[in-house]
Amino acid sequence: YKQILILKLSMEFRLLYNKHYKKLFAIPLLIVLVSLAILYANYAETGDIIKKDVTLKGGLIVTVYTDASLEIVESAIKEAYPDADISARRLIEFGTEKQIGLIIEASDITEEELKPVLEKALGVELTRDNYSVEEAKSTLGEAFYKQMLIAILLALLFMAVVVFITFRTFIPSLAVVFAAFADMTVTLAVLNLLDIKLSTAGIAAILLLLGYSIDTDILMTTRVLKRREGTIYERIKSSVKTGLTMTSTTLVALIAGYIVSQSIVIKQMFTIIIIGLIVDVIMTYLMNAGLLVWYAKKKNV
Repeated sequence: YKQILILKLSMEFRLLYNKHYKKLFAIPLLIVLVSLAILYANYAETGDIIKKDVTLKGGLIVTVYTDASLEIVESAIKEAYPDADISARRLIEFGTEKQIGLIIEASDITEEELKPVLEKALGVELTRDNYSVEEAKSTLGEAFYKQMLIAILLALLFMAVVVFITFRTFIPSLAVVFAAFADMTVTLAVLNLLDIKLSTAGIAAILLLLGYSIDTDILMTTRVLKRREGTIYERIKSSVKTGLTMTSTTLVALIAGYIVSQSIVIKQMFTIIIIGLIVDVIMTYLMNAGLLVWYAKKKNV
């Protein structure tokens, strides 16, 4: 029964890439278009395509050492200042699940406005012994954000140049770069849907994602265009096996790291890369593979 199932799946896989490869474009393109619409909607509402945290937007990072309820404190601040951008999380003691404090990130509010609300919600006077505040300048965050956007654009540009020099063909090279762009676009849209605010570390994770996601696309393009052994389907199948093995092992490592880590920064980076790698599977093995099959048949490669 297992052998029959494997044979049936193999036949379906062959039929998909031999007969219906043009239809494979539709799903990824639809996902990209929906993602662009989500990013545009966020831009129309906030002026940015993504939701930024304090490190990019600027504001206060307040640490209060208390065992008080996170929900009570957060709701008290939002009730007092509904227009302020507030997010809070628990500060957990390393190696245990014991709460030792709260970390509150707030934009569009001053320390003088926030401190009395916290004292009222906690029922204690905040001093240097149980309270600290750090201000993230909006100008620094904006400067870093713009620099990272330039870095991402340059990464895509140089990536396109290297890929074109390697394969010396326009359509496959364009497909590889577009797949990397699509990975980034869809990942950012998913972050908006999950209401995850991007930090400086998150932007670094986007750059890491660009570098990793293009590996499977280059692997597939090399197998299909550079090698001549076997049929187009056999070359696609070989690259899918190798690529999925690479992606699967990376996902397992990232998920394990996410579960074990207690750092919010590391968790966000892992979350972004995990989402991006899942998106990359769709973009590589549906869109890019379909384009390569079409191109290879057209050029009799």
